[in-house]
Amino acid sequence: MKPSVFADAWEGLRRNKSIAVSVILVTMISMYLLGVGLLAQQQVDQMKGYWYDRVQVSIYMCTETSAQPNCSTGGVTEDQKESISAQLTEMEPLVEEVYFESEQEAYDRFKEDYKNSPLASNIRVGDIPPSYRVQLSDPEEYATVASAFDGAPGVASVPNLREVFSPLFRAINIITAVMVGLAVLTLVSAVLLMATTIRQAAFTRRREIAIMKLVGASNRTIRTPFIIETVFSGLIGVVMAIGLLWVSAWALFDRYLLEENSTATAFISADDVWFIAPFLVLGVVVLAIATSTVTLWRYLRV
Repeated sequence: MKPSVFADAWEGLRRNKSIAVSVILVTMISMYLLGVGLLAQQQVDQMKGYWYDRVQVSIYMCTETSAQPNCSTGGVTEDQKESISAQLTEMEPLVEEVYFESEQEAYDRFKEDYKNSPLASNIRVGDIPPSYRVQLSDPEEYATVASAFDGAPGVASVPNLREVFSPLFRAINIITAVMVGLAVLTLVSAVLLMATTIRQAAFTRRREIAIMKLVGASNRTIRTPFIIETVFSGLIGVVMAIGLLWVSAWALFDRYLLEENSTATAFISADDVWFIAPFLVLGVVVLAIATSTVTLWRYLRV
């Protein structure tokens, strides 16, 4: 590519620096919002995987104080436990692993998980019923296992953990959709601003374009400086957006959530920004080239 092409592009940026700055800022904002939406979706997917890959089915046993209608005869008996255990064994390989948690173990786990909460001092052994924790080879088959034990003798309840977490995930998905929607709107603004910049630059250099056409310059030669200007402004904006995304993710996840919740591993980190960064850069480049090409079409017609 000839050095004069870059010189023409630089001259165009210098002449229209205020609009170029506007393109940079709008691109930065739109790419930042889009990046936030993508990171939020990654967080949702990671949280789903983190929780759904753990206990897919919890089968809570009846105790002497259980209020469920199925526990009207009292606490679960040993025969009922053995029957449930045998039925779970028969459901292999769908049932991958079974762990029985006693009342004492449930109490100890609760005390450990909520050791910094006032709830820990208000619970006693027996408040949390014993349960079978069932790991499934296919989490999507939850209903198959749950329906087999719901209402069985000695079983108090089989809560659906997906229903427990679904409202949270739905809320996060809505927030993600809103962020992506805002990103699309600002992206449209960036496209319109790019087009305006190119039209203004082409209009101020219309005599030059006409002369170049008369002396036989190709459309590619005429179009290239404008494309370089737009791509350059867009790249500065997306690099700034990626930097801002990394700082935001580092401050929220690496410095706050991961340090404050040392036992939790369901959070993304600032490193995930580098996973989406190439897609943001590629998207801006393609968008800038496409916008430049379409906008210049009218000025390059013979």
